[in-house]
Amino acid sequence: NVNVEIYKADISNREEVDNMIDQILSKFNSIDVLVNNAGICEYKLFTDITLDDMNKMINTSIIGNFNVTQSVLKKYMINEKQGNIINISSIWGMVGSSCEVNYSTSKAAIIGMSKALAKELSLSNIRVNVVAPGVIYTDMMKGFSDEELEMIKEDIPMNRIGETKDVAGVVKFLASDDAKYITGQVISPNGGY
Repeated sequence: NVNVEIYKADISNREEVDNMIDQILSKFNSIDVLVNNAGICEYKLFTDITLDDMNKMINTSIIGNFNVTQSVLKKYMINEKQGNIINISSIWGMVGSSCEVNYSTSKAAIIGMSKALAKELSLSNIRVNVVAPGVIYTDMMKGFSDEELEMIKEDIPMNRIGETKDVAGVVKFLASDDAKYITGQVISPNGGY
């Protein structure tokens, strides 16, 4: 049996983030693991992406990750010299995806930020890793037809679209003591894509 509490903030707004982290710390007194999982997706040709589209993507994926991570580090992890940050990126941040240039860009930035931050924080006993899932069946996939999903599966060596539990297992591992000597790494559960 697990107790769960939900706290809400617009992660692109630093004041809301700081207030949320203060609420969490006043209730639990610690933040042992931070999983940055916010993201949005948009399918457009590069020439059709507007500056507003790009700003929305950057504010959610990059600025949001920056705000939450920096707030948790300043308010708890650095002082305690302990912590574990797991950033969710995407395989498209590693290899790029046609018609998802702004999404691929934001996810690549998360990988770069995580690798650099892992080096900066390692002497403070804080680990930073990335999970970069391949094609996973989530709400982002619900707009695809059955025929399109079959075509996607054909490109995946394991011939199936991943499930959220495939990603959750990697996050659980990275959050555990079994991964205490792993930092600055990108793990991509992707069915061999």
